[in-house]
Amino acid sequence: MLKQIERRPSRASRRTGYVFAVMFNAVALYAILVWPGWQQVPFLTSDTEQVLGWVSATLIAGLAVNVVYLLTDPRWLKSLGDLTVTGVGLVAIIRVWQVFPFDFGDPWVPLARIALAIGFFGSIAAMIVQLVVLVADGSRARRR
Repeated sequence: MLKQIERRPSRASRRTGYVFAVMFNAVALYAILVWPGWQQVPFLTSDTEQVLGWVSATLIAGLAVNVVYLLTDPRWLKSLGDLTVTGVGLVAIIRVWQVFPFDFGDPWVPLARIALAIGFFGSIAAMIVQLVVLVADGSRARRR
């Protein structure tokens, strides 16, 4: 039986990606909470305060797991971290859907709802994939 070859990008490539992810999350968090702040975005309503906690939690979780990945990134840990971040992001998407803190005008509202729905179903699919990878890695580790 042929053994499946599992390929991952090089450690240097993965680390570069993690550094960019940390920087993106840190800059986004700073931009939303400090300068210029979410209040400067013309299409966000005051209801944005109701979703800010979950949006911030998603960015903080992404920042934290990518810092951990810089130190060590075995497949199982990467799957667990990605599952966690996607789960927090899913809660944020649900909350944004419920509150819908946008003032776009009629032609853009359905498109924004579609984008949120795509994010919702994409997050669920990603969580299923990461859960399968996590379980497969665990069973592979037990066989060794």
